[in-house]
Amino acid sequence: MIDLAVANDQETFERMGEPLAERGIRVRHVPVRERVVPLGADAPWDPDEYDVGFVYPGRLMEGGVADALLEVPWLNDHETVLTSRNKAEVLARLERADLPVPRSVYVSNDVSEAELAAVFDRFEPPVVVKPNSTTRGVGVAKAHDLDSFLGICDYLSLVHDYRATGDQSFLVQEYLPNATDYRVMVLEGEYVGAVERRLPDEAVSEGQWKHNVHRGADATGVDLPDAWRDLAESVATELEIPFLGVDLLETDDRLVVNETNARPTIDEETKYDPDFYDRLAAAIRTAAQG
Repeated sequence: MIDLAVANDQETFERMGEPLAERGIRVRHVPVRERVVPLGADAPWDPDEYDVGFVYPGRLMEGGVADALLEVPWLNDHETVLTSRNKAEVLARLERADLPVPRSVYVSNDVSEAELAAVFDRFEPPVVVKPNSTTRGVGVAKAHDLDSFLGICDYLSLVHDYRATGDQSFLVQEYLPNATDYRVMVLEGEYVGAVERRLPDEAVSEGQWKHNVHRGADATGVDLPDAWRDLAESVATELEIPFLGVDLLETDDRLVVNETNARPTIDEETKYDPDFYDRLAAAIRTAAQG
């Protein structure tokens, strides 16, 4: 039996436990955040207690402590999580590889109001303003005119005055109206399933536009065309991330890679390919072997 350390005990942890146990992998929760962790001989984890980690913890400081104490390889390690979290880096790398992405400008605070106005003038309003390294849609806003755009940027500058936030940058992107949002899962370079994320009609009528499941969107399993699967696989290959969620946006005439997630939530088994857990178990065993 392989012992798998999983830092997050939310949906993914609950869903993967039984399917992986049936394949010889015991899923165990390793809480790394919001707790006290002795660092000496009475540390909470024995290095011989686990064989492999699932994905590196999202809070990188806590992750560093867990990594040092657990002494395990990870399916998605520290570097892959850092790469995916840097939205601007991902977009730049994908565009250099001739993969389709939204028109974007990267802003590293602080910059002048004149520079921000010049950025806004690059786009047809509205524009999307997106903190560079947040997840789950946190802090993402839409600006319909220059005044509201500058107001959002002022708020980000205020937040960035607290240097402990670390990343003092954000993206300005074109807004793709009425785009259909897909989360595509890629495991070791191969497509393993996808969901369409759609807001309830009531939420749309109230003006909501972000399709994050954590903000109320529904995820429905879908069967994507081969070309779209190939695009998601190309993204994972370019970024060299073993287990990756690739977010695609589809409009009437375009398909673009919006974001990636190296700590993706696993949805219900029925929304993925039938051999998804066989392949996930094989990937975990490969990671465990070093």
